[in-house]
Amino acid sequence: MNRPRITSPLLICGFRPFFVLTAVSAIGFMLTWVLLLGGWLGDWHPPGGPTAWHAHELLFGFAAAAVAGFALTAVPEFTATQAIGGRPLARLVLLWLLARLTYALAAYWPASLGAWPAALCNLAFWLALLRQIGPSLWRDPGRGHLSFAWVIAALCALQAGFFIALVISANAMTWLHAATGALAILIVIATSRISMSAVNGQLEQGRPGAPPATTTYLARPPRRYLAIFCIAVCSATEFALGHDIITGWTALAAAAAMFNLLNDWHVGRPLFTRWSLMLYASYWLIALGYGLLGAAWLGAPMTASAGRHLLTAGAMALSIFAVMVMVGRIHAGLWLDYRPWLPLTAAMLVLAALLRTWAGVWAAAPWHGTLLTVSGLLWVSAFAIYLGHTWPALSGPRTDGQEGCAEPLGRGTGSGEGGAC
Repeated sequence: MNRPRITSPLLICGFRPFFVLTAVSAIGFMLTWVLLLGGWLGDWHPPGGPTAWHAHELLFGFAAAAVAGFALTAVPEFTATQAIGGRPLARLVLLWLLARLTYALAAYWPASLGAWPAALCNLAFWLALLRQIGPSLWRDPGRGHLSFAWVIAALCALQAGFFIALVISANAMTWLHAATGALAILIVIATSRISMSAVNGQLEQGRPGAPPATTTYLARPPRRYLAIFCIAVCSATEFALGHDIITGWTALAAAAAMFNLLNDWHVGRPLFTRWSLMLYASYWLIALGYGLLGAAWLGAPMTASAGRHLLTAGAMALSIFAVMVMVGRIHAGLWLDYRPWLPLTAAMLVLAALLRTWAGVWAAAPWHGTLLTVSGLLWVSAFAIYLGHTWPALSGPRTDGQEGCAEPLGRGTGSGEGGAC
């Protein structure tokens, strides 16, 4: 007997459940961290400690959900292959949820179990994701998008290293710092595909009265490859040498390479749309983040966390938000959302990152704890606003006659006031 098909609209395309999980985890993980900072969760102590859990879950929980949602939607489009949906997608969602649950509950299990259940569930999630997208990327003529698979495989290996370090009582945070670099590289790779459509006006074609699309912006490989190389060198140097003077210079090199990459964007008026500016600002935050890391490692009076959080709470969060508000509309059969909540929410994320960075610069100041709390609550509020505005599009059926992850049949399906939502 054939098993019944899963027909929930939430499972017809990979971005739908994983973008919901991205927002929900952003809210839940950050609220938990704020409560931990305030001493409201007692002696809860997962393997590695609360700080390691916080960093791990934002990288391999929150960001991993966004990576999965984007990859499961973009790779089929890039390679002209069938998108995943239904039961296979539900199994990936279940693995992600089990990975989050097993790490949180590891604080209450016998010491003999430790982090092993969490390690197995997390690594199973990455391997299942690679199994879904890897063959399509490999068989694609020219293999022009295979870099997605390599970075995801690197994240899987770094997470394995994190859990091994927990087991042998080594410095597990070293692996998370390297994972931050891998995610910065993935941001550069992924947004380079989206940015040409955003800057050249191709995303704007659905807006009434929008000018014809132009082709004035090109994400040039040499500058992009240089930025990726410098970020990788900085991550490898930090992993090998720690917070060393040499590491500081490699961080400044990564910052310079990112500033150089920004020159591709300077094409005049086409840059000044909300879609372009969000992606452009995320590149700025990467550059500034590595600049502050370099300054801290070279002796400036600040902690490295100032730069690190500009990369994670800033660049990572803003680029994820930007991708979700574009991909989550277009591939739901709608067109882009022009309501004012969107740029205001993006500005909230930037402000939250700047406040968290300021807390790292003034780590000894009496208002340090207040800055951390305000920054966290702003971050939570931004993703709560996102979820409130996009839930109908993510969870509802398509109304444009298309199926799965296809773009709208007619440009302009969304009205700017929520469209079919």
